[in-house]
Amino acid sequence: MGKCLKSLLPCILMFLPSAFGFYVPGVAPVEFTKGDSISVRAVKMTSARTQLPYRYESLPFCEPKQKEFIPENLGEILRGDRIINTPYDVKMLENQECSILCNSKDTPMVWSKEDSAEAANRIKKEYYVQLTVDNLPAVTITESQTTGESRYERGYRLGFVADNKSAINNHLRLIFQYHTEDDIHYRIVGFEVQPKSISIESLDTTTTGTCHIVDTSKPAFINQDGSTNLLFSYSVEFRRSEVKWASRWDIYLNNKTNQQIHWFSIVNSVIVLFFLSGIITMIILRTLRRDIAKYNQIDSDDDALEEDGWKLVHGDVFRPPRKSMLFSAVIGSGLQIFWMVIITLFFAVLGMLSPASRGALMSAAIFLYVFMGLVAGYHSGRLFKTIRGVKWKKAALLTGTLYPGIVFVTNFILNFFVLGKHSSSAVPFSTMISLLLLWLGVSLPLVMIGYYFGYRKRPYEHPVRTNQIPRQIPEQPWYMRPFVCSLLAGVLPFGFMFIELFFIFSALYENQFYYLFGFLFLIFIILIISVSQISIVMVYFQLCSEDYNWWWRSFIVSGGSSIYLFAYAVFYFNSKLEITGFIPTLLYFGNTLLMVVTFWLVTGTIGFYAAYVFIRKIYSAVKLD
Repeated sequence: MGKCLKSLLPCILMFLPSAFGFYVPGVAPVEFTKGDSISVRAVKMTSARTQLPYRYESLPFCEPKQKEFIPENLGEILRGDRIINTPYDVKMLENQECSILCNSKDTPMVWSKEDSAEAANRIKKEYYVQLTVDNLPAVTITESQTTGESRYERGYRLGFVADNKSAINNHLRLIFQYHTEDDIHYRIVGFEVQPKSISIESLDTTTTGTCHIVDTSKPAFINQDGSTNLLFSYSVEFRRSEVKWASRWDIYLNNKTNQQIHWFSIVNSVIVLFFLSGIITMIILRTLRRDIAKYNQIDSDDDALEEDGWKLVHGDVFRPPRKSMLFSAVIGSGLQIFWMVIITLFFAVLGMLSPASRGALMSAAIFLYVFMGLVAGYHSGRLFKTIRGVKWKKAALLTGTLYPGIVFVTNFILNFFVLGKHSSSAVPFSTMISLLLLWLGVSLPLVMIGYYFGYRKRPYEHPVRTNQIPRQIPEQPWYMRPFVCSLLAGVLPFGFMFIELFFIFSALYENQFYYLFGFLFLIFIILIISVSQISIVMVYFQLCSEDYNWWWRSFIVSGGSSIYLFAYAVFYFNSKLEITGFIPTLLYFGNTLLMVVTFWLVTGTIGFYAAYVFIRKIYSAVKLD
């Protein structure tokens, strides 16, 4: 009980499985005794070159006596995970030198011409087979040619190309690392796969299902012009390890080089941020104090001097923007995404959404987005009333359907192309209906409810009144155009995050683990501060130029770093990825555009609220007639 008082969260998580009858991945350890069966499961086949995952059973591998499809969560389904059991017969602490997986040398497995051609095509596109044991993914350990350090690659290669012919890895050496405290109960703490390609002639088989490898120099080539005879085999080895179960993911995630890069990025960003804050403090605030003091002195002395600068537009600065309904909708969408990101990152930093909880990050993000509709609707409704909106029901409907509609329609179209390729990433019809019900049955009603209460609240108070006749805006210089301002405003926020973008893109498109959520949370906080400061500077310059149409401008300019985000995605596509084919390219840029729109909505909303607070502060500090 004392331990629980010291650390409440782990104790709550410890009792959750027994209280509710389900297993929380990465929380409850599974213990084996000698001779217990260990289930080896297949997740999918993936390739960084195509971005199209496939089911494990899409190729005619050896099948188990009884297929068992493991239920997946929402995040796993959207990622294309389709978990199924395999026929590998593994017993705890029972090594196997060589065992035949199915068939025999006299009656080998025969792949048809179509299956052989498909397997050869996937080998050329560098597909990996993803296996898992006790929620621990299989890895292939390789040594870096430059540094000599061991690298952990997820899964094992389906095969390789030699002499312009494709050879399949039909023999797997399964290496299990285990930890024990009492030599009675054992826990799996490591799962390594060493694949080999061995021809049928190189295997001596027996009637008991065991085998002996005679020659490893002759690979099992695939006959692309006809049928292929194959024999699948495996060996099992158990190794004792001092790594405890709680630390078993460390070997997958520990990368001192990456951590040093992250720390360098954080320190560099903080230094630049302090420099930016210093500039704003010295220039903007000193200028504002001088202006406010001058204007207040003029008003108090009844001086007839003409007003100029940002005070000149005080009668128009709070004039409602054009397309106010659409404006409140994009702000509400940005708020919904913003709070979803903040809360998701918070739980990820606590370790509750680690890679050990497969699919949990995406599932949590979707459900949080749905329930944040209440918060988004409330603030959007109050803003809509502040800018003199009338048809609040129509505005609420637009807020609840704008961003989800863009995402749903885009993914619905992309899903047709993925279905044509029979990829496992194609969203099943039942899942699509579930997502549609979450959107229209939960998220949209919550937005409407929030909008109702937000619209009933008093509007935000403004320190100055708005003139009935709008003031004419003088011609603006070229550098104050929205696109130019967006380019200028987006440089620094992108500079703060571009190193982190490399790791995010690697996780999304190269099947790498992403786990440094603490760094990501810090980068996001730095991004919020930098976008807010730059938005204030750009809006101040705009008002000084006597342009009072700052509502849309603050939103658009603050999202300027999304332009650089798209440019980086194009650079990453051309320099790091080897994606070939129309559909993989379409998927990459379709998902990238959704990412850019999402980022633009979030940063634009942050910039707008920063500018809004700033403008209310400066106009409430001056004495106006």
